[in-house]
Amino acid sequence: MAAEDIKKGLAGVVVDYTAVSKVNPDTNSLLYRGYPVQELAAKCSFEEVAYLLWNGELPNESQLAEFTARERAGRALDPVVKTVIDTLPTTAHPMDVCRTAASVLGARHELAEDSSPEANMKKAIDLWAAMPAVVAYDQRRRRGQDVVEPREDLDYSANFLWMTFGEEQVPEVVEAFNVSMILYAEHSFNASTFTARVVTSTLADLHSAVTAAIGALKGPLHGGANEAVMHTFDEIGIRSEESLDEAASRAKTWMENALAQKKKVMGFGHRVYKHGDSRVPTMKAALDKMIAHYGRPELLGLYNGLEQAMDEAKAIKPNLDYPAGPTYHLMGFDTQAFTPLFVASRITGWTAHIMEQVASNSLIRPLSEYNGPEERHVP
Repeated sequence: MAAEDIKKGLAGVVVDYTAVSKVNPDTNSLLYRGYPVQELAAKCSFEEVAYLLWNGELPNESQLAEFTARERAGRALDPVVKTVIDTLPTTAHPMDVCRTAASVLGARHELAEDSSPEANMKKAIDLWAAMPAVVAYDQRRRRGQDVVEPREDLDYSANFLWMTFGEEQVPEVVEAFNVSMILYAEHSFNASTFTARVVTSTLADLHSAVTAAIGALKGPLHGGANEAVMHTFDEIGIRSEESLDEAASRAKTWMENALAQKKKVMGFGHRVYKHGDSRVPTMKAALDKMIAHYGRPELLGLYNGLEQAMDEAKAIKPNLDYPAGPTYHLMGFDTQAFTPLFVASRITGWTAHIMEQVASNSLIRPLSEYNGPEERHVP
């Protein structure tokens, strides 16, 4: 087989149909069930978007009321899950905590071995409702803080922030967080979603597929990039007394040196988008509001300097992780918690694909071209 016939990384290979999402190349827009994600982020709650991903249509008023009631009823941290989390060292990455919690929740679910459409929908909602408590508690325990119980009078995003920080956030912060959850919710056959579909294709259960997807998302070439962006900012140095222009100048110099040394700088480029990630303008607008709210122009300077230097040198645009990282930093999340936030959001997309895979399943089993020694025998 010729080398050009090998599709490393499955680049350009179309393996199945999906009705969950697509990138519209004509408008460079990401569509969830046909809706441009920037419109969803501007007009919808994350609960409405989750309903859309799982059901194919946005909910009406009564459907949304029933749906949100189901989510709010499942927010409390399972005491057994808390006990398991407490046994994990705080040196473990928070993604390890998410992966372990998803597995424990699956093993304890009353419908663990039931993969009917009704059971999978219930498991998807239950897991989506439960994960914020896991992410919030893990950050709090690392700071020596106790669990904050959920509040049923707050929406998903406001409650997530409440459980993490123990105080209600202003509407501007809640809205920025809601936008990030919507933008991270789904993105077709990315590495973690494809992992979930591969596991599902073996007829494994929903929680097994999500647990595997979390493992795939942990890598810095996928979900871990939002953490790496903040590590870059830290390496350059965040100086609160610095002006926007001063920070931009230092960041530009740093990027020029990094590129000259052929260092890989995370947060830029995307395999699907050739003209820039369509989600970035919406997330950047949210970041701008957070920078204004917290009075942190030096972060915008670092952002602009890196972006400008990368564009001038490589003509490579930022991806969603680039504005998301500093946005989460401003809200008060620890850097290691950024990818778990991605998990909490992407559970909706993963499980939509899991249910789609189950509905029209075929075992995913690609071939390989052998390039090892020819047949030989033990002397």
